[in-house]
Amino acid sequence: MKGFRAFSHKFASASLGLILAALLLALTAGSKPVEADPGPQALRMSCASNDFHRHVCAADTSGGVQMVHQKSEAKCIQNSTWGFDKNGIWVDRGCRAEFEVRMQVPAVVEHRDHDRDHDRDHDRDYGRDHDADREGRHEDEFRGWGDSYMVYCASDAMERVWCPADARFGVHLIRQRSQATCIEGQTWGYGKRGIWADRGCRADFRVTGDWKSRAAALIYCPSDYMQRNFCPIDTRDGVFIIRQRSESDCVFNRTWGYDRDRIWVDRGCRADFEIVDRRDREWREWSRDWNDDDRRGWDRDHGRDRGRDRDRDRDDQPDRDRDDHPPYLN
Repeated sequence: MKGFRAFSHKFASASLGLILAALLLALTAGSKPVEADPGPQALRMSCASNDFHRHVCAADTSGGVQMVHQKSEAKCIQNSTWGFDKNGIWVDRGCRAEFEVRMQVPAVVEHRDHDRDHDRDHDRDYGRDHDADREGRHEDEFRGWGDSYMVYCASDAMERVWCPADARFGVHLIRQRSQATCIEGQTWGYGKRGIWADRGCRADFRVTGDWKSRAAALIYCPSDYMQRNFCPIDTRDGVFIIRQRSESDCVFNRTWGYDRDRIWVDRGCRADFEIVDRRDREWREWSRDWNDDDRRGWDRDHGRDRGRDRDRDRDDQPDRDRDDHPPYLN
């Protein structure tokens, strides 16, 4: 009998302990945050020492860096000819390679005891207030042709090529297509004549500007069915491509160009174009202070009908500001 009482007492104590543990677990589960495993993500990028000097490619290296593909004949040896620090990835003595930059994804914290209606209201307000911020981040991502104001520029023959685009407000590289590295100031850049690419760089670039407010002034010209098409417009002062809309690349003097009083497109190129008019106030600053190289290059690439320009200069208002001169004559 005493043994039965002892067993009953132990059983009751164990049952009470299990009940208290279950209750405590239920209380803490409702308030304790659940953290998701951050898990690393990786971004692949190129960095090159083309001139056998040390170069730094800016990147967030807090998650670590790993070389995944050597492009150069010169050996890429970590801590000897390549490495990384808080400023980014550095390369030296001819090392050219692709690197994988690991990034830590912030932990996601979920509270299960939140009021759901409050969460929905907060999420809706947060999304509305941050639409502009999301759009700004996505501007530097390739999202397909026709969405962003992007153009293609390529140094196919390993020589410097100018692609006529309105670069007055800045240019950003969006997507590198070539195996040759595209480095701003070395193998690509921009100026008054547009965007330039050199030494095999081929890439897609975003042209900065308030194009939505200027959409009515842009000219859309398509090459439907892969046939050559002409869009009549006064082109005497020049034409810039602003946005490629087609999967077929729009390449100056190959699949698009202009002559006399029209723009032409061919082989599937579809794009928005901007007409230069030096009689307008906005082009006056652009028309001034051209150097000799830009002047000769513009004449070579854009010389369509110089005689007609001279005829236009013979107007009946000799005292009028000469905004319709070639840009380098102002």
